[in-house]
Amino acid sequence: MALRGGTRFSVRCEDVFPAGCALVPESMGEVEDYDEKTGRRSPAKDKVTGQRVWQVKVMDLDPELGKRSRETTVKISADYQPAAPTGAYFEQVEFDGMTVTPYVANNGRMAYSLRATGMRAPAGVSSGKAAA
Repeated sequence: MALRGGTRFSVRCEDVFPAGCALVPESMGEVEDYDEKTGRRSPAKDKVTGQRVWQVKVMDLDPELGKRSRETTVKISADYQPAAPTGAYFEQVEFDGMTVTPYVANNGRMAYSLRATGMRAPAGVSSGKAAA
Protein backbone atom coordinates (compact mmCIF):
# COMPACT_ATOMS: atom_id res chain seq x y z
CA MET A 1 0.00 0.00 0.00
CA ALA A 2 1.42 3.35 -1.02
CA LEU A 3 0.48 6.79 0.25
CA ARG A 4 0.13 9.62 -2.20
CA GLY A 5 1.92 12.89 -1.54
CA GLY A 6 -0.20 15.24 0.51
CA THR A 7 -1.92 12.55 2.59
CA ARG A 8 -3.41 14.17 5.69
CA PHE A 9 -3.50 12.27 8.96
CA SER A 10 -5.96 13.31 11.68
CA VAL A 11 -4.38 14.29 14.99
CA ARG A 12 -5.63 15.79 18.22
CA CYS A 13 -4.43 19.26 19.14
CA GLU A 14 -3.26 17.99 22.54
CA ASP A 15 -1.06 15.40 20.81
CA VAL A 16 0.66 18.05 18.69
CA PHE A 17 0.88 20.64 21.49
CA PRO A 18 0.79 18.67 24.79
CA ALA A 19 1.62 21.78 26.84
CA GLY A 20 -0.57 24.02 24.68
CA CYS A 21 0.30 26.75 22.22
CA ALA A 22 -0.01 30.53 22.12
CA LEU A 23 -1.05 32.65 19.17
CA VAL A 24 1.71 34.95 17.90
CA PRO A 25 0.17 38.45 17.78
CA GLU A 26 -0.87 39.77 14.37
CA SER A 27 0.33 36.64 12.57
CA MET A 28 -2.98 35.69 10.93
CA GLY A 29 -3.00 36.09 7.17
CA GLU A 30 -4.45 34.68 3.99
CA VAL A 31 -2.27 32.26 2.05
CA GLU A 32 -1.69 33.25 -1.55
CA ASP A 33 -0.84 31.17 -4.61
CA TYR A 34 1.62 32.60 -7.12
CA ASP A 35 1.23 31.98 -10.85
CA GLU A 36 4.71 32.07 -12.40
CA LYS A 37 3.32 32.49 -15.93
CA THR A 38 1.27 35.61 -15.19
CA GLY A 39 3.10 36.89 -12.10
CA ARG A 40 -0.23 37.20 -10.29
CA ARG A 41 -1.12 36.22 -6.77
CA SER A 42 -4.53 34.86 -5.83
CA PRO A 43 -6.14 33.56 -2.63
CA ALA A 44 -5.12 29.93 -2.04
CA LYS A 45 -7.83 27.28 -2.01
CA ASP A 46 -7.62 24.04 -0.03
CA LYS A 47 -7.21 21.21 -2.55
CA VAL A 48 -9.50 18.92 -0.49
CA THR A 49 -12.29 21.23 0.71
CA GLY A 50 -12.10 24.10 -1.79
CA GLN A 51 -12.18 26.60 1.10
CA ARG A 52 -9.85 29.57 1.42
CA VAL A 53 -6.62 28.98 3.36
CA TRP A 54 -5.41 31.16 6.23
CA GLN A 55 -2.24 30.73 8.24
CA VAL A 56 -1.36 31.63 11.79
CA LYS A 57 1.88 31.35 13.74
CA VAL A 58 1.86 29.80 17.19
CA MET A 59 4.43 29.26 19.91
CA ASP A 60 4.65 25.71 21.24
CA LEU A 61 4.59 25.97 25.06
CA ASP A 62 6.29 22.59 25.65
CA PRO A 63 9.06 23.16 28.26
CA GLU A 64 10.95 20.12 26.94
CA LEU A 65 11.82 22.03 23.75
CA GLY A 66 14.52 23.91 25.64
CA LYS A 67 16.30 26.32 23.30
CA ARG A 68 14.92 24.78 20.10
CA SER A 69 12.59 26.78 17.89
CA ARG A 70 9.08 26.98 19.31
CA GLU A 71 7.34 28.81 16.48
CA THR A 72 5.34 26.90 13.88
CA THR A 73 2.61 27.66 11.37
CA VAL A 74 -0.87 26.16 11.25
CA LYS A 75 -2.97 26.55 8.11
CA ILE A 76 -6.71 26.88 8.64
CA SER A 77 -9.24 26.08 5.91
CA ALA A 78 -12.29 28.30 6.33
CA ASP A 79 -14.65 30.41 4.22
CA TYR A 80 -13.88 33.48 6.33
CA GLN A 81 -10.78 34.65 8.19
CA PRO A 82 -10.67 33.09 11.67
CA ALA A 83 -10.46 35.49 14.59
CA ALA A 84 -8.40 35.29 17.76
CA PRO A 85 -10.68 34.01 20.55
CA THR A 86 -9.97 36.81 23.04
CA GLY A 87 -7.77 39.28 21.19
CA ALA A 88 -5.14 39.17 23.95
CA TYR A 89 -1.44 39.09 23.03
CA PHE A 90 0.06 35.61 23.07
CA GLU A 91 -3.29 34.09 24.05
CA GLN A 92 -3.52 30.32 24.29
CA VAL A 93 -5.49 28.64 21.51
CA GLU A 94 -6.58 25.16 20.49
CA PHE A 95 -7.30 23.93 16.99
CA ASP A 96 -10.23 21.86 15.76
CA GLY A 97 -10.02 19.30 12.97
CA MET A 98 -6.22 19.11 13.00
CA THR A 99 -4.30 17.11 10.43
CA VAL A 100 -0.61 16.56 9.83
CA THR A 101 0.95 16.02 6.39
CA PRO A 102 4.48 14.59 6.34
CA TYR A 103 6.83 15.45 3.47
CA VAL A 104 10.52 15.50 2.60
CA ALA A 105 11.91 19.05 2.72
CA ASN A 106 14.40 20.50 0.21
CA ASN A 107 17.25 19.62 2.57
CA GLY A 108 16.24 15.93 2.44
CA ARG A 109 14.94 15.85 6.01
CA MET A 110 11.48 14.76 7.07
CA ALA A 111 9.13 17.65 7.84
CA TYR A 112 5.40 18.10 8.26
CA SER A 113 2.71 20.70 7.82
CA LEU A 114 -0.19 21.31 10.19
CA ARG A 115 -3.74 22.13 9.13
CA ALA A 116 -6.96 22.75 11.03
CA THR A 117 -10.59 23.60 10.40
CA GLY A 118 -10.91 26.12 13.23
CA MET A 119 -9.30 27.86 16.19
CA ARG A 120 -10.76 28.52 19.64
CA ALA A 121 -9.89 29.33 23.24
CA PRO A 122 -8.91 26.27 25.31
CA ALA A 123 -11.64 24.76 27.46
CA GLY A 124 -12.14 26.79 30.63
CA VAL A 125 -10.80 30.02 29.16
CA SER A 126 -13.33 32.84 28.81
CA SER A 127 -13.57 34.43 25.39
CA GLY A 128 -13.92 37.84 27.00
CA LYS A 129 -16.84 38.61 24.70
CA ALA A 130 -20.21 39.56 26.10
CA ALA A 131 -23.17 37.36 25.22
CA ALA A 132 -25.66 38.96 22.87
